[in-house]
Amino acid sequence: MIGRAFAWSGGGAFVISLSMTAWWYWHGVELSTSGPRGPAVVADLGLLTLFALHHSLLARDWAKTLVARIVPPHLIRSLYVWIASLLLIGVCVWWQPVGGTLYRLNGWSKAPFVVLQLVGLGLVLRAVRAIRALELAGIVPPHARPDELQAKGPYSLVRHPLYLGWILAVCGTAHMTGDRLVFAAATTGYILIAIPWEERGLVREFGERYERYRQQVRWRVVPFLY
Repeated sequence: MIGRAFAWSGGGAFVISLSMTAWWYWHGVELSTSGPRGPAVVADLGLLTLFALHHSLLARDWAKTLVARIVPPHLIRSLYVWIASLLLIGVCVWWQPVGGTLYRLNGWSKAPFVVLQLVGLGLVLRAVRAIRALELAGIVPPHARPDELQAKGPYSLVRHPLYLGWILAVCGTAHMTGDRLVFAAATTGYILIAIPWEERGLVREFGERYERYRQQVRWRVVPFLY
């Protein structure tokens, strides 16, 4: 009973963190600042680094083995989601304003960017649906089996459509502020660095099936580029 409450509350924290981040990105990073930008950028990159390190380290097999010594195996994913959600909320709460505007489009000139972001959000939703939202949120323990490798829908376009959707959503804004630039550049950079590590884990998990999938779907995130 306690385990289910922990898992479901973690799923709630997951939804809250994503909703808070979406609101913050679209509304909360347009505030101007007259303070020095250098220290703010360093502080913000530090917050994002903590979030990225959690994703990279706690997802490793050795880290899961250590956590399994104190947490029941079926709650490891829930603990991962809880920590990730709290760190993401922390990014929004403790973000230091950078300020400045690189560009701002209005009227019909912003339409292509709106379409780009909608495509990105659509990709995220389709990718999450394909890999089971309840497992992603830590509510249902993952039960990965070799025959569960996703290779259809958005996964037939690129191997990581969830990441492609994220990049389109955060980089496709029609109003690029200094804060949005730091957030988009840092998260995109982390994604590109982390993917090779993630794919090594997928090879260990799915073996030859994932190797064949990599041959069938050549591009990791961006078609014809990467």
